Amino acid sequence: MTPKERILATLARQPVDRLPVDLWHTPEIGVALQQRLGVKDDLAAYRALGLDKIVWVFLDYLPPDGGHVTTLVGQTDDPTANRTTWGAPLRDVQAGAAHYAEVVSAPLAGYDTPQSLDDYPWWPQVERFDYDRAVQAAAAAAREFAVIGPWVSFFEIYCQMRGLEQAMIDLVENEELVEAALDRIESIQTEMMRRYFPRVGRNLDLVFISDDIAGQQSLLLSPAMWQRHLQPRLKRWCDLIHAHGLRTFYHTDGAARPLIGQILDCGVDVLNPIQHACPGMDLAELKREFGHRVIFHGGVDNQTVLPRGTPEQVRAEVRDCHATLGAGGEGYICCSCHNVQAGTPIDNILAMIDEARRLR
Repeated sequence: MTPKERILATLARQPVDRLPVDLWHTPEIGVALQQRLGVKDDLAAYRALGLDKIVWVFLDYLPPDGGHVTTLVGQTDDPTANRTTWGAPLRDVQAGAAHYAEVVSAPLAGYDTPQSLDDYPWWPQVERFDYDRAVQAAAAAAREFAVIGPWVSFFEIYCQMRGLEQAMIDLVENEELVEAALDRIESIQTEMMRRYFPRVGRNLDLVFISDDIAGQQSLLLSPAMWQRHLQPRLKRWCDLIHAHGLRTFYHTDGAARPLIGQILDCGVDVLNPIQHACPGMDLAELKREFGHRVIFHGGVDNQTVLPRGTPEQVRAEVRDCHATLGAGGEGYICCSCHNVQAGTPIDNILAMIDEARRLR
């Protein structure tokens, strides 16, 4: 089977010749893999590794001031600063071997009433997303691989705009503002998807909804808050995505177990990343309770095993994920549990991929 055939068959719960294996990684890891393999770009690395890569195709945003095009960042009036698509200013941070762009401040701070949102200058304009480039990129990748995109979110964007601490306070003290802001966040991205999906057509397979609702130990918000503010919105997006013949790929890190059933009720097809180091995220239990309803993606621990384990420990981790999340020979795409971070031994990454490709 080809990588694309293997992923699509897994999504459809059809037989495959072996366990499919994907890889999420930071740019530093991408460069290290290319150097080890003697290739010049990520796609060549995916081919050389025999990955069943689900290729990301983001929608770039074209800033109104004509600044450079980038996936998440546009130019501000200050030439030394960048902002996300939603107006959050960024700064470059070097952390050991890793490079990150971190939000400097909350641009929606001070906009404390629903009416004040009218004055916020950084709401994205749906006509300024670069649909043509994304369509071309998806068509190129779809010749060999399954394709996922764009990146859409509700609560992650709200937290970015208001600041995490203030966003948590808003859930208790200013629910009207939360609802009004989420209405705008939803409507902008809904219109963007309605414009994009007919253009990209059959070259897109999955839509990535990223909305972290849990931390390392527990949920970030109560089930009641999630049900009020996020559940109906997620259901609307799942319905929209399915109406275009696409599948929903839902990402939440952390100890999300109390809400997984309700997340799946909205129509989620693939759940990621299955962070089993967190309370309640036992792999075998998740498979027994939800395995008939959803495809699992991820599972291979990237907090301890991949960065600090031995290649044999990584292989054992892959076998355990296959035996639990992939029990019965279906419903699982092996992958690192979120991005493999800079400094992770390349031999461990290669061990993960090689072991997964041995499993049937």
